[in-house]
Amino acid sequence: MSKLAFLFPGQGAQVVGMGKEMAEQYPEAAEVFKRADEALGFSLSEIIWNGPEETLRLTYYTQPAILTTSIAFLEVLKREGFAPAATAGHSLGEYSALVAAGAIRFEDAVRVVHARGKFMDEAVPAGLGAMSAVMGADRETITAICLEVSKSHGPVELANVNSPGQVVISGKAEAVEEAGRVLKENKGKVTPLVVSGPFHSSLMQPAADRLAEVLERIEIQDASIPVVANVTARPVQTATQIREALTRQVSSSVLWEDSVLTMRNDLGVETFVEIGPGKVLTGLLKRIDKTATGLLINNPDTYVATVTTLKGETATC
Repeated sequence: MSKLAFLFPGQGAQVVGMGKEMAEQYPEAAEVFKRADEALGFSLSEIIWNGPEETLRLTYYTQPAILTTSIAFLEVLKREGFAPAATAGHSLGEYSALVAAGAIRFEDAVRVVHARGKFMDEAVPAGLGAMSAVMGADRETITAICLEVSKSHGPVELANVNSPGQVVISGKAEAVEEAGRVLKENKGKVTPLVVSGPFHSSLMQPAADRLAEVLERIEIQDASIPVVANVTARPVQTATQIREALTRQVSSSVLWEDSVLTMRNDLGVETFVEIGPGKVLTGLLKRIDKTATGLLINNPDTYVATVTTLKGETATC
């Protein structure tokens, strides 16, 4: 069987009702939602399954909701016994990856990301920060323009390097706007994003500082398999490395394209299974490496299809 990596989505993948069908059909999934409700002291599952959407969209609900849904799917998949060679998650999804690798208990993770969402919301006053997606410009050009604009308009930085030709910039609202204007002059396509803050920029440092204190209070163990960290695109396994990576991640770039290439080229991963709501990471995988195999688990039907495919690989090896 080819080497597997489990991938976990981040904020933006949420949708009201996610995971409900899985919980109705598989007791392992239902148990995860119950554990989340008990850990948080309120019914997160009610918000996930019944909304309303504007409540689920609040960062401090979105983050534990996506984590919980992803781990619910993972717990069902565990019954099949597939062993990944590595895990990774996009931004918030890194916590799901660490739970999958046995580094953080699920209950601790769901409480931490609930707090993380609050810290990120409170780090910058509403309206002062912004983010924009940039298509059709290379990383070097975007970096150079952001550095130049930052000198006169305040910080604007690369927040997500998602795939070739797809980068997200983040920072002070006027700086993001000016960088967007210059990028358009350089034939880039710029789309402002509807977000509550300038995530993954240096303006998030207050959130990183508060998060560091919370992370010091939970038990983090060495990961059982490599977890490719967003901030370095390199594997981390020790508890010290994990704490540092999670703290830095809030105010640093998510190097997703580089992370996938690390798993592909350095760790020998051939098949990537995206576990959680949506299918963003599978789409990015196709842009990063067309020769890699991408599979999805985001509802009962895709679960059955993916397990069937993986069992077929096992039978032919």
